[in-house]
Amino acid sequence: MTYVVIENCIKCKYMDCVEVCPVDCFYEGENMLVIHPDECIDCGVCEPECPAEAIKPDTEPDLETWLGLNAEYAQLWPNVTIKREAAPDSKEFDGRPGKFDAFFSKEPGQGD
Repeated sequence: MTYVVIENCIKCKYMDCVEVCPVDCFYEGENMLVIHPDECIDCGVCEPECPAEAIKPDTEPDLETWLGLNAEYAQLWPNVTIKREAAPDSKEFDGRPGKFDAFFSKEPGQGD
């Protein structure tokens, strides 16, 4: 089992999760985070820290697309271990449907 970042992280990217991760398995895109599935130790400390509830265990149904996306972009984006402030408009996007098609960016974030 591993944890996976899902659609609601897009344009929210609160980053509370990176502060508590004991193995630094978060990678940063321009407008979302992903978890490297081979580095995640399944401790679960990140899930309750996410204000957007955008982190789920891979045992939940219908996460195949997000598991693939996390695995792919964890190879391409920089590692991030330091929490930064969320974008000023992040609360406007929290819970908004259809964020992947409308807003997902393949561009890397700044990382550490």
